[in-house]
Amino acid sequence: METVEMNSVSLKRPRSEDDVANADEIKRQKILEKSKTGNDSGQSIETVTEPPEDMKNEIIPNEESEEQEEEELEDSDEDGDPESFADMMKHGLTESDVGITKFVSSHKGFSGILKERYSDFVVHEIGKDGRVSHLDDFSVPVDDEVNFEDPSEETFTVLSDEDKQRLEELQLFKNKETSVAIEVIEDTKEKRTVIHQAVKSLFPGLETKTEDRDGKKYIIAYHAAGKKALANPRKHSWPKSRGSYCHFVLYKENKDTMDAINVLSKFLRVKPNIFSYMGTKDKRAITVQEIAVLRITAQRLAHLNKCLMNFKLGNFSYKNHPLKLGELQGNHFTVVLRNITGTDDQIEQAMHSLREIGFINYYGMQRFGTTAVPTYQIGRAILQNNWNEVMDLILKPRPGAEKGYLVKCREEWAKTKDPAAALKKLPVKRCVEGQLLRGLLKYGMKNIISAFGIIPRNNRLMYIHSYQSYVWNNMVSKRIEEYGLRAVPGDLILKGATAVHIEEGDVDNYTIHDVVMPLPGFDVIYPKHKIGEAYKEMLVADNLDINNMRHKIRDYSLSGAYRKIIIRPQNVSWEVVAYDDPKIPLFTTDLDKLEGKPLPVLPTDGKFRALKMEFSLPPSTYATMAIREVLKMDTSIKNQTQLNTTWLR
Repeated sequence: METVEMNSVSLKRPRSEDDVANADEIKRQKILEKSKTGNDSGQSIETVTEPPEDMKNEIIPNEESEEQEEEELEDSDEDGDPESFADMMKHGLTESDVGITKFVSSHKGFSGILKERYSDFVVHEIGKDGRVSHLDDFSVPVDDEVNFEDPSEETFTVLSDEDKQRLEELQLFKNKETSVAIEVIEDTKEKRTVIHQAVKSLFPGLETKTEDRDGKKYIIAYHAAGKKALANPRKHSWPKSRGSYCHFVLYKENKDTMDAINVLSKFLRVKPNIFSYMGTKDKRAITVQEIAVLRITAQRLAHLNKCLMNFKLGNFSYKNHPLKLGELQGNHFTVVLRNITGTDDQIEQAMHSLREIGFINYYGMQRFGTTAVPTYQIGRAILQNNWNEVMDLILKPRPGAEKGYLVKCREEWAKTKDPAAALKKLPVKRCVEGQLLRGLLKYGMKNIISAFGIIPRNNRLMYIHSYQSYVWNNMVSKRIEEYGLRAVPGDLILKGATAVHIEEGDVDNYTIHDVVMPLPGFDVIYPKHKIGEAYKEMLVADNLDINNMRHKIRDYSLSGAYRKIIIRPQNVSWEVVAYDDPKIPLFTTDLDKLEGKPLPVLPTDGKFRALKMEFSLPPSTYATMAIREVLKMDTSIKNQTQLNTTWLR
């Protein structure tokens, strides 16, 4: 799964530079007592964080977003003050807990604020053709077939909210009605045509006819071809010359990709599965990516620009194919680190190192969850075929930052082991806990495997992939500790899709940037040097056999893969700018440019300094790990919130 998501990490020093000299030594002593960030230079980096709202929940993505009322419930839930949150996060993970322990550069670290504003972090998708996705055109393409007419503007307003509600229930088979009758108040052919068009456009799968009832005209909506019609929008109204898929660029702010898809599908009144995309993008950011949707016109999509907040759609085109996960080349990042404390020389050294050497390709902290039960532990229990442990790890009470209703659900489960009683404590049923409880209610406590299977497949596989990532992180740290940043005999390199060992006489032909390491699975080659034995030892300690990673349930058989040890970002550039107001943007977005917004004039000698950096990364690479290498700091929420508590005192 492609991952560019990146949680907010604030790495703050005092706002006034006049106070830095006096305060630094005091804070250094306090922080040294509390926590140290391991790095090659031996420096302890003082950092603090304000816990953002999107970091306080367990990081387990749902395949579908919550219904509106559930979203409102979550939004209204109180998370407490920063200090209480920091206390709860004492039970979370640090980087060293998941094997992230090494740096590749020798520069001295410095601090800054990452994602003080979500607009300080911008991601542009890079397609398989190498083209960077940008939103720069709102126009709607004109069809070659002039006989086909897109819905008029009136189409979107002719139906009342009550009509739309009844039609949606009919469309989704949520009631026992076989049809819905809509009275035609203004009985003209033009008015009837608009209503027919509105129903068919807004509710794929429904057909309409006109009937006389008691001297009045009614438009009758009914299902054209049963439930299959819902997944296959009407074909006869789509021009043959037009590609079946409308591709568009989605610009979104502070929303993750699946949430955005669910919002679009609700407004269009279609199922989310008619949308496709190449990769998921972060929530707390501005992201720009390509989306494809089956048989929805560009005009209908463009209409959403008038009614959606924090979304913009544009660059429409019709094509004959959907998009597939993983088809992209990577992502281009534009990142602002505010209130930096590094000297110009430190910054230059750090950025030159990032460009020339790169960073260790660790799996970032968001891969492992934020609570006291890491996702890799659940993955390990699945691989061990220990299903009681899987159930216990997901449902048992745990210390740490969680929503109140989850705490109550876990307490009920611990007390009664009754899935129905625990489920009643959950107003939000689509979380992983709710899905597992529904499965236990359906299949019984003796069939945990089937109950667990109710959880969407991607979410289930996330657990075992988390375990793979945990092993890989630990092994790459050990590899760098043993052999440093050079290729050695026994290392693996990829030739095409095949992994081969570097022989003694060929070492000089390769660098560390060529070396890959395997993720444990049943179809990978392990290194000939001592790291191969380290893999075996780690898995033996977890009661797993590295030579037999096939699971009796096919989904949970770990297929292996290879991952580069060091990633060298492409298109790296940077600039240090001065500013006075922390709320002002420091660069223009695609939307700013379309709307003609000028970049604020920045002072030449402002109170604060910011590091603006740009770089491109391949898929499945964590931008957090690149920024970690620049700043030399621990990116875990636990570390940052503990330092925050120290500073608040």
